[in-house]
Amino acid sequence: MDKQYNADGFIPKHGGYERLVTYQKAEIIYDGTYYFCKKYFHAYDRTIDQMVQAARSGKQNIVEGSMASGTSKETEIKLTNVARASLEELLVDYKDFLRTRKLPIWDKRHQYYPHLTKLLTTPNATYATYQKGIESPDPEVSTNVMIGLINITSFLLAKQIKTLEKEFLQEGGLRERMSQARIDVRRKQK
Repeated sequence: MDKQYNADGFIPKHGGYERLVTYQKAEIIYDGTYYFCKKYFHAYDRTIDQMVQAARSGKQNIVEGSMASGTSKETEIKLTNVARASLEELLVDYKDFLRTRKLPIWDKRHQYYPHLTKLLTTPNATYATYQKGIESPDPEVSTNVMIGLINITSFLLAKQIKTLEKEFLQEGGLRERMSQARIDVRRKQK
């Protein structure tokens, strides 16, 4: 459910996570990881649970942070950082997958890198945007597409955290808003 609460008091609008590009990409990462794990790991391999839970944590912490933002910028910043940390953990799992199979991680010199870079910056992207790569029969392609998605999302989460930090410095936190709201009410009563 996508809500953005409009507060008449000191609690600002919050929620609206479904409009965040970081959330949209994290959802694609979760769906892609679920598909990837079911395809490339044996049914009882613990790696499946580890990777799917890291992907889930990346997505869910964005949601929780967004919903908590109305009363705690600190919680929003912390949970957004937890989302980023979870995706970093997942990134290492994908890199391990390639390394243990002696497959390359694409860099700027790889022939598919320019196409992947362009794809990763597609506005309003959905799972369908990346589906061909994620569901490629070639594990090198699948893994590198997922690595690219995680890298871009981690970069965007870092920018989001910086923005949240600036907002806190400019607007303050709940205690400051509560105090100001109380002062305003007292002024109006006089």
